[in-house]
Amino acid sequence: MRRFFIENIDPQEELCTLTGQEARHIYKVLRMEPGDPLILLDRQGRHYQARIDAISRQQVQVKLEKPLPVLTASPLDLTICQAVLKPRAMDLLIEKISELGVTRLLPFISSRTVLRPDAAQAKAKMRHWQAVAQSAAKQSERAAPLSIEPIRGFEEILNQLQTETGCKLILWEEEEFIDLKSLLKASAAQSHFIGMIGPEGGFNQNEVQLAGAAGFVSVSLGRRILRAETAGITLSALMQYEWGDLGL
Repeated sequence: MRRFFIENIDPQEELCTLTGQEARHIYKVLRMEPGDPLILLDRQGRHYQARIDAISRQQVQVKLEKPLPVLTASPLDLTICQAVLKPRAMDLLIEKISELGVTRLLPFISSRTVLRPDAAQAKAKMRHWQAVAQSAAKQSERAAPLSIEPIRGFEEILNQLQTETGCKLILWEEEEFIDLKSLLKASAAQSHFIGMIGPEGGFNQNEVQLAGAAGFVSVSLGRRILRAETAGITLSALMQYEWGDLGL
């Protein structure tokens, strides 16, 4: 059964109204009709079986039938902080970390970040990234879409995360003493994880030191050279495997 996203489902209301891209997709692309069944999901993780009640070019009215069980959230609350990447790379990252159950994405601008969107461009990027996350949530049957926060500066992100608890790691290709595998073997499982990944050119030494002052441990993924988006996806998968729900 096809799945569609709506900002909020009110269980007290019998009818919901879909507008915008989701409504256009139902009307113009799928050519669905009154009586057709579908599944609605919202940002709070609610899933409902529903049926089209009325349809037009501008909106689709659906009737809620019954709530549906949703996938249990991972025991690992996983945050990825990612320096803004080129569009295709950023879209790939968002899609794949959504599938992997990452809870939150914090995009930021660091000294070597190539793309530096102005305020209007940043808002447009946020709308696009949220659409990518919503699509990935529907396909992977997430309880709720990946939460994406507004783009901030590197030091602003560190200030925000300084008081947060849990395991906090920054990937740095120049780290010579600590690798992720050794650190995880020596660490007890935790319920909160924050991973920070730099732009295509990586972090400079000063940024790594600032991150260390905010509680981040610098680690290496080994000798293999990974693109920035691959590093974020790899880190997410490894942490879900070690402390999350990549298993029965």
